Amino acid sequence: MNYIFYFLIVISIIAGAVNGKLPDVVNSILSGAELSVKVAFSLIGIMAFWLGIMRIAEKAGLVKIIAKLIKPITKWLFKDIPSDSPALGNVALSFSANALGLANAATPIGLKVMEELQEENKDKESASDAMCVFLAMCTAGFQLVPATVIAVLVGAGAKNPTEIIAPTMIVTAIAFLSSVVIAKLLGRIWKPQGGSND
Repeated sequence: MNYIFYFLIVISIIAGAVNGKLPDVVNSILSGAELSVKVAFSLIGIMAFWLGIMRIAEKAGLVKIIAKLIKPITKWLFKDIPSDSPALGNVALSFSANALGLANAATPIGLKVMEELQEENKDKESASDAMCVFLAMCTAGFQLVPATVIAVLVGAGAKNPTEIIAPTMIVTAIAFLSSVVIAKLLGRIWKPQGGSND
């Protein structure tokens, strides 16, 4: 990634020099750097606020309530995992944390889920269907509250940063459903050797 940015900067400077716009390029670099610092500092306040709200929701048991509500869905998605496996509960917790914007809480839960799914995995050398479906769920990242995006919009001076909530819910819902469906379909096409996953 560093090489890509370096390449873009060098090309911009060369193009600016060739076209006689080098001062404009330099001014754009400096103003962009100034704006990035302003946005970063404005993010501190809004992210602290949202993380505080989400932490309160977590402590109040809202995340666990959502996890209980979606547990039947997780049982259906992960049919090859025993119903008494702690992985199912943690999958629901991970989904709930991501949906509520608790990215910091979702990451360790997600790692724990992968460890538990690996214990249930018959073929230790390759990922199971359940692991692939869970990875697809996490990658799609369905969100009810896009706290980070709202924070960036606030920092950039948007007049109505909460307008992003409805489009984000629609897009992430479509991405989430698509990723799960594709993961399940591909799981039926490519069966791992040495084990049978449904």
